Amino acid sequence: MPAKPTGERTPPSDPSTSGDTASTPGLADTGPTRTGPHAVEVPRRVGRMTGYSAFPQLLFGLAVVAILFATLLFQGVDDNSVLFYVGVILAFIATALAPIVPWHQAPRLLIALPILDIIAIALIRQGEPLIGAGLLWVFPTIWMATAFGLAGAITAIVLVCTSSWSTLAMTPGQITIANLPALVILPTVLAFVAVSTAMTAKRTEAQRVLLNKQAGQLETALWRAQDQESRLAEILNAVNFGVVRFDRIGARAMVNRFQTRLQDEVGELSDVNPALPVWAEDGLTLLQPQDKPYIRARRGEEFENLTVWLGAPGTERIALALTSRRLYDHEGGYDGTVLVSRNVTSEINAIRARDDLVASVSHELRTPLTSILGYLDLALDDPGLPPRVAKQLTIAQTNGDRLLELIADILAASRDVNRTMALERTECELREIVDRSVESLAHVAAERSITIVRHDDEAVPLFADPFRLRQVVDNLLSNGIKYNRDGGELSVGVTAEGDTAWVIVRDTGIGISEEDQPKLFERFFRSDLVRNSTVHGSGLGLAISRDIVRLHGGDLTLHSVLGEGTTAVVRIPRGGTE
Repeated sequence: MPAKPTGERTPPSDPSTSGDTASTPGLADTGPTRTGPHAVEVPRRVGRMTGYSAFPQLLFGLAVVAILFATLLFQGVDDNSVLFYVGVILAFIATALAPIVPWHQAPRLLIALPILDIIAIALIRQGEPLIGAGLLWVFPTIWMATAFGLAGAITAIVLVCTSSWSTLAMTPGQITIANLPALVILPTVLAFVAVSTAMTAKRTEAQRVLLNKQAGQLETALWRAQDQESRLAEILNAVNFGVVRFDRIGARAMVNRFQTRLQDEVGELSDVNPALPVWAEDGLTLLQPQDKPYIRARRGEEFENLTVWLGAPGTERIALALTSRRLYDHEGGYDGTVLVSRNVTSEINAIRARDDLVASVSHELRTPLTSILGYLDLALDDPGLPPRVAKQLTIAQTNGDRLLELIADILAASRDVNRTMALERTECELREIVDRSVESLAHVAAERSITIVRHDDEAVPLFADPFRLRQVVDNLLSNGIKYNRDGGELSVGVTAEGDTAWVIVRDTGIGISEEDQPKLFERFFRSDLVRNSTVHGSGLGLAISRDIVRLHGGDLTLHSVLGEGTTAVVRIPRGGTE
């Protein structure tokens, strides 16, 4: 994990906007370099040459020393060759000035060194013309072409030609038609060397500027990446859920602070740890090592809101809701997984406490309500009951039946369907189940002039629990009537395809908004539109119906358009659980 930043970080300056970098590589030698508050603008290469002006001058001085010793050793110098010694002394003076003078304070004066070298070479050549000292002009020529570009190259060639030809002119008989090619060869070669050096220096300068710019951009990008990584680490350490990232080979690459605390509390979650058993959502089924969420995430599997329990039944336990997602790189290749774990112990315990309370209260209400309804039946059976009283008792009985039905729904919803609801499967016929449900609710639809249209021409036998399927169909038809408009239509269809049976219920009612549709199967949920209407309900019917259908191995889905109606689709395998 990256270290937390201790304060605001300042990103490195962008080289593309800094004063010491050219905006165009081709013009790299024309930008300003300032060396003081009153310094003049000079080419950048001159500014850089001041930093190592002693180096080329020292090379030139060494070359002069070598020529001096070779001349003295093999040829000797005429005592009258004053110009030779003057040239050597001038070269030594220029070499001594190179490391002593602070050229960075007056960078334009740096050109004096190669000019002194050119003059010194001319004197040496004039004093001893046979030693080939003219070749030394290569040093100042290359230096001036490198430091001052094409202008420096031209200046060097002009100075060399002037020095060469002037010294020859001082010697009678040296300049003749026969010697003309020899007079041109050396300046021509030096001209090519100077131009080639200037062009190479320009390209090198452009590449240097480009590399500096890229290095600056890379530094900025690196800083930003480090800053983002640091901020991401702070964010992940601030959340109250665990985050673990695995790389593509399943190794743990990152763990946030909450996950570390969780592992300190319950033990290391990694690998197969027999000392840390994990139970499934029901809290009773012990998961095998290969089925543990941590191991599955390392293998690259994806899952969402998988609830597991840590701790043996009967002891203090922790419930975790885990989600695993695969990660992909910029090319779309697999790049590991991220596992998010959230402690949902308090939530699950609160839900169980609520369900227990609701079940207890509902059970206590059911017993006296059943007794009340029984006595109402007895009272209504009295033949001498006045019509006015009979009507009032009938209303009381109707509302009592509705209240009893509501209590039954609450009791059913308060149970864990996956664990306690038992299906009594038998051979049954789906169309007959729908027929009985339609027949029982026909009078309710007739009261609001709602037409029930059937779309089932063939029998659909299946192996299922007819009582529970009747409960599902009753709920869907009841909703189709309650939330329909007066004079509307309710279409009911039964069909089969292969090993799958279908029940389709479509109404022309008020419909459901897109915002409410994801919540339809939540227990006790009722939309704002329904709560503000006179339609009564508990918000449990759809949740219970879907649980029943899923116990059969099928599913219940809803498709709705606000103001147009709703379609419920029940899919059930005909031969058993899928």
